[in-house]
Amino acid sequence: MAAISAIKTTSNLNFNDFFGAMKARWAINRNNYKVAPGLYSLGNPDENTSVFVTANYKLSFDALRKNLSELDAWILVLDTKGVNVWCAAGKGTFGTEELINKIESTNLANIVSHKKLILPQLGAVGIAAHEIKQKTGFNVKYGPVEAKDIKKYLANNNKSDLQMRTVEFNTIQRLKLVPVELVGGLQQFFIFVAAFIILSGINKSGYSLDIAFEKGLRSALFITIAYLSGTIICPLLIPIFPFRRFSLNGILIGLILSTLTLLIAFPEISIFEKLAWIFMIPAINAYVFLNFTGCTTFTSLSGVLKEMKTFIPIIIIIFAIGFIPWIISNFWIL
Repeated sequence: MAAISAIKTTSNLNFNDFFGAMKARWAINRNNYKVAPGLYSLGNPDENTSVFVTANYKLSFDALRKNLSELDAWILVLDTKGVNVWCAAGKGTFGTEELINKIESTNLANIVSHKKLILPQLGAVGIAAHEIKQKTGFNVKYGPVEAKDIKKYLANNNKSDLQMRTVEFNTIQRLKLVPVELVGGLQQFFIFVAAFIILSGINKSGYSLDIAFEKGLRSALFITIAYLSGTIICPLLIPIFPFRRFSLNGILIGLILSTLTLLIAFPEISIFEKLAWIFMIPAINAYVFLNFTGCTTFTSLSGVLKEMKTFIPIIIIIFAIGFIPWIISNFWIL
């Protein structure tokens, strides 16, 4: 057995791990939340110990080592630029070339004798298993979708059953993605709100701070409703939506919300302002929700690109149709 240059790790997550994960969930330092690529040893592995492959996104690495508790293991971490396995496989960083590079640079062939690698199933799209075998001699096997099923997978003679191969995207999993979506668009949200507050004061007599305050805060409320709906309500309702396209569902939910809000909370505002938000809330909601297409198991890359190309112009038109009566309402009230 060759001299081993591996980084020692454990299956125990400490406070810093949990705190770092929480910050990453809220998009704080998310793009730099990663570990060093290379070979890691967990427990007391030897030449017969299984080798697991993962990304250097720390949430992915932590999920793997946590679920390998009480086991000995080698963990081969690829340089995915701090991106999770699924996304990195689509981008090509969790890919064939990088896996070959890490096998060679860590001298893995001289560390283990079994020539087997266990990869996450969601990384399969980025790996050409036959090329790995041809160039390194290692055989690629795909483990379960969820790291929590790894022990069950090992007990099942390194075979995944139907449940282990099934990709789920339940309510809890969707909720975990809400914070980063919510925070990710805050800058644009505040700019948008500020613009509407400023524009609210324009009228036929010039400019009024009182009107800007009153109508501006009302506009901010409508925008906030659309934004929160697109980042929270719509993702939670995905399984029951009637349409395949996220944009259409976003428009539908936005239409329902705008109608209810206007009828219940603001029945007294002008017909022009009502008409404006009937159009603008669905447009804003659909646009925000469209960003969630890249986070789900319900869409494909080609499908996302096609939907964006088709519906972003439609969303802009719907918003413009609403913005015109909103401007008119500035002059109508005086």
